[in-house]
Amino acid sequence: MSTLVIVESPTKAKTIRNYLPKGYRVEASMGHVRDLPKSASEIPASVKGEKWAQLGVNVESDFEPLYLVPKDKKKVVKALKDALKGVDELVLATDEDREGESISWHLMQLLKPKVPTKRMVFHEITEEAIQSALESCRDIDDQLVRAQETRRILDRLVGYTLSPLLWKKIAWGLSAGRVQSVAVKLLVERERDRRAFKQGSYWDLKATLAQSDSPFEAKLASLGGTRVATGSDFDENTGQIAAGRNVVLLDETQAQALKQRLEASVWTISNLEERPSSPKPAPPFTTSTLQQEANRKLRLSARDTMRTAQSLYEKGFITYMRTDSVNLSQQAITAARSCVEQKYGKEYLSPKPRQYATKSKGAQEAHEAIRPAGNTFRTPQETGLKDRERNLYDLIWKRTVACQMANARQTHITVSIEVDDALFKATGKRIDFPGFFRAYVEGSDDPNAALEDREVTLPKLKVGDTPSCTELEPIGHETKPPARYTEATLVKTLEKEGIGRPSTYASVIGTIIDRGYVHPLNNSLMPTFTAFAVTELLDNHFPDLVDVKFTARMERTLDEISTGEAEWLPYLKKFYSGDAGLAGQVEARESQIDPAEARTVDLSDLSAKVRIGKYGPYIEAVNEEEGNEAETVRASIPLDVSPADLNDEQVQVLLKQKTEGPEKLGLHPETGEPIYALIGPYGPYVRLGDKTDDNPKPKQVSLPKGVTRESVDLEMAVGLLSLPRLLGMHPETGAKIKASLGRFGPYVVHDQGKEGKDYRSLKGDDDVLQVTLERALELLAQPKRGRGRKAAKPLRELGKHPDSEEPINIYDGPYGPYIKYEKVNASLPEGKKVEDVTLEEALEIIAAKAATKKKTTRKKTTAKKSTTKKASTAKKSTTKKTSTAKKSTTKKTSTTAAAKKSTAAKSKSTNQRTKKTTASDTE
Repeated sequence: MSTLVIVESPTKAKTIRNYLPKGYRVEASMGHVRDLPKSASEIPASVKGEKWAQLGVNVESDFEPLYLVPKDKKKVVKALKDALKGVDELVLATDEDREGESISWHLMQLLKPKVPTKRMVFHEITEEAIQSALESCRDIDDQLVRAQETRRILDRLVGYTLSPLLWKKIAWGLSAGRVQSVAVKLLVERERDRRAFKQGSYWDLKATLAQSDSPFEAKLASLGGTRVATGSDFDENTGQIAAGRNVVLLDETQAQALKQRLEASVWTISNLEERPSSPKPAPPFTTSTLQQEANRKLRLSARDTMRTAQSLYEKGFITYMRTDSVNLSQQAITAARSCVEQKYGKEYLSPKPRQYATKSKGAQEAHEAIRPAGNTFRTPQETGLKDRERNLYDLIWKRTVACQMANARQTHITVSIEVDDALFKATGKRIDFPGFFRAYVEGSDDPNAALEDREVTLPKLKVGDTPSCTELEPIGHETKPPARYTEATLVKTLEKEGIGRPSTYASVIGTIIDRGYVHPLNNSLMPTFTAFAVTELLDNHFPDLVDVKFTARMERTLDEISTGEAEWLPYLKKFYSGDAGLAGQVEARESQIDPAEARTVDLSDLSAKVRIGKYGPYIEAVNEEEGNEAETVRASIPLDVSPADLNDEQVQVLLKQKTEGPEKLGLHPETGEPIYALIGPYGPYVRLGDKTDDNPKPKQVSLPKGVTRESVDLEMAVGLLSLPRLLGMHPETGAKIKASLGRFGPYVVHDQGKEGKDYRSLKGDDDVLQVTLERALELLAQPKRGRGRKAAKPLRELGKHPDSEEPINIYDGPYGPYIKYEKVNASLPEGKKVEDVTLEEALEIIAAKAATKKKTTRKKTTAKKSTTKKASTAKKSTTKKTSTAKKSTTKKTSTTAAAKKSTAAKSKSTNQRTKKTTASDTE
């Protein structure tokens, strides 16, 4: 008996093939095989004249979707139809969620199999899971298919109805979406809060005290029995202390006077409190929490996190990555507890197995949380994974294992110190038992470093002690505006508010970045002026569509459709049709929306107007100089200027540059050419010479980070334009060493030509225009660091290898101590203590580990050779036949080549135009 199994991707197919019996053939559908038309060119001629054709949904006939096989999927469908011929059975093994169910349904509609067909689902790709899934196949779940289809239709109706309106009223190529527009509104509202924010300032005192020669720090808490103001006491809208707050607000003069008064006074411990706490580990990952932690710890975008997780799942390393459940199977709990016992010891196990329950109503408890696959968890070292995949797997492994570990036990210590009429407080934290901290701490990459960060030691103190004050320092503070959203905090907010599904957040965030609504700034999401204009239009004319509560209710209804609690057709009719429906609203309000007004961003406290133009946002102001006619002046806004920070001073600089030309700093001392300071779309820069026909691209250099346009003088500009600077020759290689500015800031480079280039970033105190050859050599001599990583310190240095003279050290890793020599890492034998290991023993352990690596490599090489041999033999046998056939077809091929090239060029051009004019129908 022969069986065809269809999955979504080649990677998944390759992994599953290993676990299926003989007679099973696995093919990939490459994702969806049918979809709604994405451009006018895809719409069949038979319906092109219909009003609803552009939507791809027949709103006049019960919202019947128009499904088509995209051009790039026609070969795939044909291949699947061919594969189906001659088999006795078809198994549809697409993902277990709504999307996967939908793909299986579409395959059934297209392939029309005449053999028995089954639906197979599994949560992980392991031999045991695949065998179990084969024995418990089911039919396609029509309810899940309908739920997915309703979402797809709803998103298409919103996107394809509102996006053309945005094209007409604001700018070409914009889009609206059921979830993306709400996400953009959240970002815009936060940016408005930042713009409205008024800064406040306050002062306090920090004391460095010592008891028995042990120093500790304390901060001023109250004065004369009244609490001293902190940042949380300020009103963000006024920059003043919030109404009703009874606090002491110190300025610099008062803080300095208080310092002088207290310096000669006696400091006395008046109270000491110890409060125990027992933090619990976080539950295992869901789609949302994985995206949040990967963004916080690994700086991965939601899109990159999901791509990487998808790859890990398809390769059989983790369970399915689209889930809102924190539930763990008994198999997973047993595997996690086994890891804890082996790696950390029995005392680190939680007394009872932990089971987590998902609080959200729509969660599917039959699914599992994201965890390592299988009934035993491979450690990250055992997987052979690298780079991003290794890091993400490491995160999932740690989080899963930690959830079955004992609570941490810690003691919070608060010490009150009286001095005159002032009260200072010192706080400490003692970790009595690390528990799950040993494996995983939320918000930190390194568990050991995190453990140290969490423990703040204080000397032994008791009431009545009189510590000495070694330093008393007044410190000024300024309140900060509300932080912009990061991908992590945006995902968290969307999930908390019940907007969209976590599995779609990656594509939603990707879309708002691609469409120009968001400019990623470091790790935050800065909304653009275009985002402001679109949000204002939608908020003013279609408030429900960007209302958080309305969108959350819509999401709940879609969930109810999937469970049969709500009917899909009446819901779509109510949403789209009739006077109150979306189509009627757009038709009625289109004539009311003035394009000039829609393209204007409302920043009421700005003297100039901000408008959205064909080439991006610009400012517009009327120049009213005496004796001249009033003139309208327009100037583009640089990309790095945020809506929250644009002020009248920046406006005047941009307008002056537009009307008077760039500011001339002087003439270059060698060439005599003028040097200008300008502001461009990517920020401030200096330019050498004028733009002419003979010199269309004069040399220009961006200003270093932290240098403003106003602070640049002629000397600095000449220096910047001279970059890269030749510092001299390397004493060992004779190669050039230069200093320059790059994408990531100032750097020095050792340029060895064909041997390659060795770069080092300059440190905070280094000046790219002043750095010397000696300093460059010092930096180049330092080992290269991974960005943001600190070199680990060895627990013990054993000595040097007798052959290579390279060091052999013992380090502390997350899974216990290990010996490191060059690229070989070897765990210590069970029961062996760090202090007992000798250099001779270490050499034996390293040699054994290196031999294991060689064996694995040799096996792979042998396998490759045998495959190559077979392939070459097969090639020889077919060469003669192929060459004869080639000769006879050469003439035909050459005559059609030109025609093919012409067709391809036209097709490419059409595709590019189509992409630009496609409305958005993503969430």
